[in-house]
Amino acid sequence: MRKDPIFLILVSAIILLIIHFLLLPEISGETETEEMIEIAETLPEIIDIEREYGFPVDSFNIVRGHVRRNQNISLILSEYNVDRSTIHQIAGFSRDLFDVRRIRAGNPWALFLSGDSLNIPRYFVYEDGPVEFVVVNLANPVNVERHSKKVDLIAREASGIINSSLWDAARSNDLPPVIAILLSEVFAWNIDFFALQKGDYFRAIFEENYVESIPAGGHRIKAAHFSHMGRDFYAIPFQQDSVPGFFDQDGNSLRRAFLKAPLRYSRISSGFSHSRMHPILRIRRPHHGVDYAAPVGTPVYAIGDGMVTETSYTPGAGRMVKIRHNSVYTSAYLHLRNFEKEIRPNVWVKQGDVIGYVGSSGMSTGPHLDFRMWRNGQPVDPLRIESPPVEPVREENLEAFNRVKEAWMDELNRIKISFR
Repeated sequence: MRKDPIFLILVSAIILLIIHFLLLPEISGETETEEMIEIAETLPEIIDIEREYGFPVDSFNIVRGHVRRNQNISLILSEYNVDRSTIHQIAGFSRDLFDVRRIRAGNPWALFLSGDSLNIPRYFVYEDGPVEFVVVNLANPVNVERHSKKVDLIAREASGIINSSLWDAARSNDLPPVIAILLSEVFAWNIDFFALQKGDYFRAIFEENYVESIPAGGHRIKAAHFSHMGRDFYAIPFQQDSVPGFFDQDGNSLRRAFLKAPLRYSRISSGFSHSRMHPILRIRRPHHGVDYAAPVGTPVYAIGDGMVTETSYTPGAGRMVKIRHNSVYTSAYLHLRNFEKEIRPNVWVKQGDVIGYVGSSGMSTGPHLDFRMWRNGQPVDPLRIESPPVEPVREENLEAFNRVKEAWMDELNRIKISFR
């Protein structure tokens, strides 16, 4: 190797250039990273601000309360120096937005005050229910807006065994009481809920609204199974002709021409008889109806579609509604306290419509409904009528229905029965 000084200098220079270019990206990257850190440190910190009804809570002083008995909006706001002119403006808004005359005792409200020592009222919020709330901007001019909280729809499972009643079974299994009502509505055309047997049981999948992790009602049965007197009844949801409904495992609609009973949650106090001791007259005479004992004011439902042919009062039957369902069947509802509004002769009613309320009018020893039916003009025992179903799943829809049915039945059958 040559040891010429000039040659050695050239070789050293080349080596240094190579090292420089090899290290340049790393040095550049470190420099760039340092610059980015310096820039980031100059940016403001992003804070997740807590909000309530859409307002940042750290910007206001908030006063909360519940509407007291006999308290109105004027009394609430005047305590915080909101002038009468502002209150008058609020009252002048559309009742669809905010009917100030109908604020309910127990409902929560909140007043957002300016976040300083002056505590000037800025916004008033009234909760109309678990979901709906009204925001009143107290600035001049006043503005009112209606809002809704975010609702989460949660699917839940339910089961229970009957020891005394469906209501008690739901309650003992920590289910919302409305589930008992909904199940009775779903199976109203197939199961006589006044004749449930000890050992009957149910399974159900239902939906419930949740607002801010708190149950908020809005329950809906998605699918259900009821075992009654050893027979299995399924409620499979299926949509036919864009109309949703429940069908049994054979594809028959659960909706029938007639409801099993015109009341929910009552008891039969007297049955159909050709010779019964009258509780007032103390003589034996026919009782061509079924008596349902129930509290005064209990809603009475039309058992099927039909035309109201009579609304009357007589000393014996009291207030009575009579409905002609078709050329064969007629039903009557006796001893009512009063009729539902719009119920009068020649009015068409649908199955499940409220037609009146339980009372004790006429010759009656206490509040009850005397329910009667006629077939071709002859009195018949309402409890013995076999009501035909409406249209079943059509043949062209059976394949789709069977797929839906199998999925729901698998879901229902895996729910363990609670024996509480």
